[in-house]
Amino acid sequence: MKDPIDSGAPAPLDALARRLAALPPSLGPVRLVAVDGHAGSGKTTFAGRLSEALGGAPVLHLDDLATHEELFGWTGRLCEQVLGPLGRGETARYRAYDWVRRRFSEVKEAAPEPVVLVEGVGAGRRALRPHLSCLLWMELPRGDSWARGRRRDGPGLSGFWDGWMRAEQAHFAADPSRPHAELLVFSRDQGYEVLPGPAGPR
Repeated sequence: MKDPIDSGAPAPLDALARRLAALPPSLGPVRLVAVDGHAGSGKTTFAGRLSEALGGAPVLHLDDLATHEELFGWTGRLCEQVLGPLGRGETARYRAYDWVRRRFSEVKEAAPEPVVLVEGVGAGRRALRPHLSCLLWMELPRGDSWARGRRRDGPGLSGFWDGWMRAEQAHFAADPSRPHAELLVFSRDQGYEVLPGPAGPR
């Protein structure tokens, strides 16, 4: 019987969850799974639903580690505050950035569960890939993703989006994630479809 993830048929997230949970650990006892894609492509919603299918797996949002001044300069914080503790089998504790107050404030935690999800633009960057069990890419064209994001955030953030688009384009030009994705995720009317990605299985 074919695996629906490989056949191209719409796959329930529990099938993907079973596949991810069966992967070997990549960071100490943890299977670190990245969900990457353009801003507005649906990463946060998908990661939340995948977390539910995994029985409540922790989800780290890279928006919690980025700042207005360092949209993509969060690698050091991620490695020190999150990857280090998880790799030692310890609970990671990190301060989340408040985008309204423009400072780090709330302390959040991520336990070293069998699967931990990290979602956000750049989650599959070069510095993180050695620590990943799997990289998933939300397959929505850049223009469509950005248009969705702008509609979601409204005209009040149009200035931020102008700067973001330039920064994201520069980031992926220097450090593309999609070519290294094992799986591509398509959002369909009836749910999600997951297909093999450019990198193939690990």
